[in-house]
Amino acid sequence: MSTFAKRERLLLADLLETAGPEAPTLCEGWLTRDLAAHVVVRERRPDAAGGVLIKPLAPRLQKVMEEYAAKPYEELIQLIRTGPPRFSPFQLKQIDEAANTVEFYVHTEDVRRAQPDWTPRELDPVFQETLWSRLERTARLLGRGIPTGLVLRRPDGRTAVAHRGTPVVTVTGEPSELLLFAFGRQGTARVETVGDQDAITKLSEAKQLGL
Repeated sequence: MSTFAKRERLLLADLLETAGPEAPTLCEGWLTRDLAAHVVVRERRPDAAGGVLIKPLAPRLQKVMEEYAAKPYEELIQLIRTGPPRFSPFQLKQIDEAANTVEFYVHTEDVRRAQPDWTPRELDPVFQETLWSRLERTARLLGRGIPTGLVLRRPDGRTAVAHRGTPVVTVTGEPSELLLFAFGRQGTARVETVGDQDAITKLSEAKQLGL
């Protein structure tokens, strides 16, 4: 049975393949080759992947990333497309969905929205609800370091508080767009912001959003 994580994985692989290894992405300092290496290392090198969140492990992660980025680009794409190794926990559907649905959606948009002619994707309501569910659970983690209060609001009025504080900025958009905003892609997320103008400016430039 197809899953959202599997669908986004295949879409990401296709986009990376089409873009080629030297295309820009929304990840600062990364070309498509670097992004592809990141995805592969995250799934296949747990000994290094912890460096994303654990600072003492960051140098090892960087070293392993560079090793993978030096591999043939076609090999990286194939490793993404075929998925994690046989005995990886990511092989379990429940873990794959929990760990990879948002990861692959965000990185798919990192490739798409770095292109000058990108247009928003039409996402089905079930997928939007899935993204909202993930965002509700992680909003405070994603917004923990920002300098303003932040409320994420859907068009139907449902909200998630990403950071308590004043002044408060309310960001309104579809779950997919709010998720991108909360993951630090403020510049390309299709959202509307309401609040103190200085706070909105600080929030739009904040590097602390996301993981």
